[in-house]
Amino acid sequence: MAFWSGTSLFTSKVPRKIVFMFTLSLSVTYLFYSLMSCYNSLQFPLQENYAYQGRPVTEETTLVTLREKLYSASTGGAEGPGAASSSPPPLSSSSAVKDHAEAEQRTVEWIRAPTASPTKPAAAARHSSAPEKERRDFSTTDRDLRVNCTMDYGEKKLPQAIIIGVKKGGTRALLEALRVHPDVRAVGNEPHFFDRNYEKGFDWYRDLMPSTLEGQITMEKTPSYFVTNHAPKRIHSMARDIKLIIVVRNPVTRAISDYTQTLSKKPEIPTFEVLAFKNRTLGLIDASWSALRIGIYALHLESWMQYFPLSQMHFVSGERLIVDPAGEMGKVQDFLGLKRIVTDKHFYFNKTKGFPCLKKPEDSSTPRCLGKSKGRTHPKIDPDVIRRLHKFYKPFNMMFYQMTGQNFEWELGEDSGPRGSQD
Repeated sequence: MAFWSGTSLFTSKVPRKIVFMFTLSLSVTYLFYSLMSCYNSLQFPLQENYAYQGRPVTEETTLVTLREKLYSASTGGAEGPGAASSSPPPLSSSSAVKDHAEAEQRTVEWIRAPTASPTKPAAAARHSSAPEKERRDFSTTDRDLRVNCTMDYGEKKLPQAIIIGVKKGGTRALLEALRVHPDVRAVGNEPHFFDRNYEKGFDWYRDLMPSTLEGQITMEKTPSYFVTNHAPKRIHSMARDIKLIIVVRNPVTRAISDYTQTLSKKPEIPTFEVLAFKNRTLGLIDASWSALRIGIYALHLESWMQYFPLSQMHFVSGERLIVDPAGEMGKVQDFLGLKRIVTDKHFYFNKTKGFPCLKKPEDSSTPRCLGKSKGRTHPKIDPDVIRRLHKFYKPFNMMFYQMTGQNFEWELGEDSGPRGSQD
């Protein structure tokens, strides 16, 4: 009772306006300190991503930053060697000899290197610097970003480059290596548009292509284009400035590999020796047999040169693609105008298959080798047949060397070539 009487006495002496102002002041002070206490959770992380500091947010800078992040995801921040000219040197130049010697030395060192574990040792990873760890963490997110953005955004375009041949030369191995590059988007299956599906139209063809971002190259590979008579004219009508890649291989080895593939599907076919000759006694080669006709490269190249200059063609050695994949990939990337991102660190030599495989990605448990259909053991062929075939192909090979300005040195080995095939 005494409390209430005291309160009444106080309120009667103090004006109600002062009480109201005092109460309002306490409320405002409480609200201010409440806001200050949660300020850190309300502010935006302006310093979170240093890559975007000081750059206006426009469509152009967003694409540039994305391109930088794609390179980071593929290379971990490391850049390959500088770009070099893709034009072939003269056949007798000293630089060609030097390049050949360097390639042989790199091949020896590469094949002798341990192949059991293509990834970095755990001890080295533990001793990596803090910036490197930050870059790896950053690139993991970017790799997911690359896949998602490329699949969900961009647009489908007609190819700017095509691997047009040749069958059993190594086209699949080349395509898979190129697909490692963040600036290359390619169809996995062979579209066969310019030889089998041309009547379906360019809209159908474009729809087969993957979506690409600005600066990426759309590619496809169909090895039968090289030997299809109307393919050069049709491709020229689509894009006069298109870049063409041709993987060539010793015609004799290529023919045996071609026959080996057919034999695996049709065991009842005649022997290689029977199919290769019209008359073996007289030594008449049956050049109408597709396995042999494909290897007359000069004949087919003549059709392509009617529509495209050599500057738009790049010839890859199937033999060097096996023994020095990084060297051949460097030249291909130069030809396509790409940074040399796919290098020797992406390959290791598989002794069982007899050819290189791509090192496994971090999120995969198995190496990225070509399938079981690649690297088949060739059947034993009569050495006399191989000798006759080398003699048959020699003048055509010499003509091909002159047309391309490159010496593939197929006459140096008069045997059946490597054990297996990449394609």
